[in-house]
Amino acid sequence: MCYDRYVAICKPLHYGTLLGSRACAHMAAAAWATGFLNALLNTANTFSLPLCQGNALGQFFCEIPHVLKLSCSHSGYLREIGLVEVTACLSLGCFVFIVFSYVQIFRAVLRIPSEQGQHKAFSMCLPHLAVVSLFLSTGTFSYLKPPSISSPSLDLALSVLYSVVPPALNPFIY
Repeated sequence: MCYDRYVAICKPLHYGTLLGSRACAHMAAAAWATGFLNALLNTANTFSLPLCQGNALGQFFCEIPHVLKLSCSHSGYLREIGLVEVTACLSLGCFVFIVFSYVQIFRAVLRIPSEQGQHKAFSMCLPHLAVVSLFLSTGTFSYLKPPSISSPSLDLALSVLYSVVPPALNPFIY
């Protein structure tokens, strides 16, 4: 999404060549393949964990940190932490790409001479940036918060904030 906005605002005359159907298909395939591989690795590792504290979670879906609390295997725990670190690195790469794109967009928008043009460009970008920021900040906090501040109600609220709210806001943004 941010690349689409970047090309539309910063390189409008090249939009058709940079974001043709082939480029969009490649970007969609890369996103789907990365998500599928991440889900497959986490699922396979989760099913290989021996659970010694039962199998009931106080959430509305299985999240990795909560499943790890039920595990009694140290090696499975280390594998899962490794997978979370790989996911964090991939997410950080995406985040850096998004920030770089939006810095370029804001630089281009601030060079637009008319206030009406600036307002139109900002109104296109800011809602997307807000939802991405909400998703990344709540997801990151949920997975990286210290166990000392963990509570079932906080965990549930964070889960809803990063899994339900951003998709619910998408129809309003696009």
